[in-house]
Amino acid sequence: MSYPALIAAELCLIQPVDLLEGDHLDRARSWVHSGKALCRTAPPATPPMHLVSYFPVVDQGQILLGDHISSGLWLPPGGHVDPGEHPRDTVARECLEELRSPARFLHPAPLFLTISETIGAHPHEDVCLWYALKGDATILPEYDRREYRTMRWFGFSDAPFDDTDPNLERFVGKVSDQRMDS
Repeated sequence: MSYPALIAAELCLIQPVDLLEGDHLDRARSWVHSGKALCRTAPPATPPMHLVSYFPVVDQGQILLGDHISSGLWLPPGGHVDPGEHPRDTVARECLEELRSPARFLHPAPLFLTISETIGAHPHEDVCLWYALKGDATILPEYDRREYRTMRWFGFSDAPFDDTDPNLERFVGKVSDQRMDS
C-alpha cells in the first residue's frame, strides 16, 4: 500500500463530530490525494502543510496537558510524523520521548482530525490526527522538560480552553460523547 493510501485509510476511520471536522476531513482527503508531500521534511514549515499526531492522555473525565515552551500554550503531547512513518508509530515514538512511557491506546484508530494554522515566524498548517491514550490521573508522568515547563491533569470542564489548541474543547466533547475516557 502506498503511503498516501495508508494515510487515506487512517482518515476513513474517523467519524466527524461536527461540520468543521467534516470540512477538515474533506480538505485532508483532497490534500492526501493531491500528490503533495505529507510529512515535514525540514523544520519548521517545509512543506507548508504536514502531518502531526496528537495523543491526548485521558482518564475518567481528566486530560493531561503540558505547558508547551515554544508555543506558550497548554497542549496535549504530540509530534510531527516522519516521512513514511505510520501516525500511530509517531504516537508510540513521541510518547516514549515526551512522557517517558509506552503509549496505551484507548482505540487503535484516530478519534479526531483537525487542520490548524500555526502562529509565529513560520506560519504553516498542521493536519493533526488525534489518538486518545489511557492515562492514570493519580500520577504525573515523567516528561521532557526541554519541551514542557510543567504538566498537569485538568478536569474536562476546567481545561484552559482559552490558552490551548483551539480544537481541544471539541476533542474533549467528542471523547465525553463516546465515553472513551475511562
